[in-house]
Amino acid sequence: MHITTIALIISILGLISSFFVVGIIPSIMAFILNILCIREEKSIRTVRALAISFAGILLPIVMYLNSFGLSFPYEKLKGLNAISQIMYDNYGRLGLDVSFMVPNEAASENTELVSENPDGMYYVSDGVVVDDDGMHLDEKALNNNAEENSDMAASTSTADAIALEIDPNSIFESIDSLDESAKAENDYGSDKKGASDDDMPSYGGLPLGVRILGQYFREDYHNCNPILVLKNETGNDCRFECLFTARDGDGNELATSNKTVEVVSQGETFVLEGRFDKRLLNGTLPSMYEFLVTKRDPYEGNLYDGVSVFGEIVENSAVVTAQNTTKKRAKVDAYVLFFDGEELVDCIWMIPKNGGEVTIDPGSSAYIRGDAYYKFDRIETYYTAYEAVGE
Repeated sequence: MHITTIALIISILGLISSFFVVGIIPSIMAFILNILCIREEKSIRTVRALAISFAGILLPIVMYLNSFGLSFPYEKLKGLNAISQIMYDNYGRLGLDVSFMVPNEAASENTELVSENPDGMYYVSDGVVVDDDGMHLDEKALNNNAEENSDMAASTSTADAIALEIDPNSIFESIDSLDESAKAENDYGSDKKGASDDDMPSYGGLPLGVRILGQYFREDYHNCNPILVLKNETGNDCRFECLFTARDGDGNELATSNKTVEVVSQGETFVLEGRFDKRLLNGTLPSMYEFLVTKRDPYEGNLYDGVSVFGEIVENSAVVTAQNTTKKRAKVDAYVLFFDGEELVDCIWMIPKNGGEVTIDPGSSAYIRGDAYYKFDRIETYYTAYEAVGE
């Protein structure tokens, strides 16, 4: 068999196996062999074989960059080696079902493990993974309000607001802005102990690959808030949306709340917070709450790796500082969780800004300062950062 024919066969086999990444090795061999053939015979046949072998080299490189970028391979999903992870990422983004690639025992660990569900979801009751028991979570509010839920979650009346701006670059949410009578009436203050509500019954659904790290419930005079601390282990950057539903003892819907996190990097932790107005609950707490978390491809450009955020306690306040090292205006959504021992007593959504309405200019930093309603001794800070468009 002529050496040109052999080179062509190796080139074709290399290109086919490159769809499984490993073809880069025979493709390199074929490419070298085709270079030698061209030196002996310049024809369309040798050039065609050279082009095929080059494509077999280029394809795995593109797939690698699409999965790991310019970094060395690292573990993204437990149970997957580098080659399997590359195929999982690339073919998953094409819409193919690649869940079979994750070993059953690894899939269990990645999702607090549950049995596979045809809808790509798993379910938890009071933080413990359960089989889907037939309870159906209402999605209509999620579908109707997904685009406006961020505003809803932060909205309060002027009379209820406690924000006090102390300079053009920072917003200070201060308990001191309430007069003493209001603090006494509502039992607020840095020396007051927050209510213990973390044992509030709950039921919820999450996408496979999203892991619960913490689940809390807190209240004050105006609102009560279910709070989820989650980790994105889906293998991709995602936008997450959540519908929270408060129910009474008979299972009737009392109130709903929507929340969106614009973009969460693979492997990062994020917070979803619901907000139930107590006026809709007749001034009491619900008997239980439900949550439904869904994911989709993000609309915004992810700037997480180019923005650093630090939270620290200063006197009786939390100060969040964000530094934007990118060349783009950044929007930072920071969540500060306030704890008294192991009990969550407050959660504040804070947006550091120094440009426009809610943005941080390129190459600059901004800070924001906020108070908890109750006594606390430590904080946890979580954030997302993305490109500000139209702000």
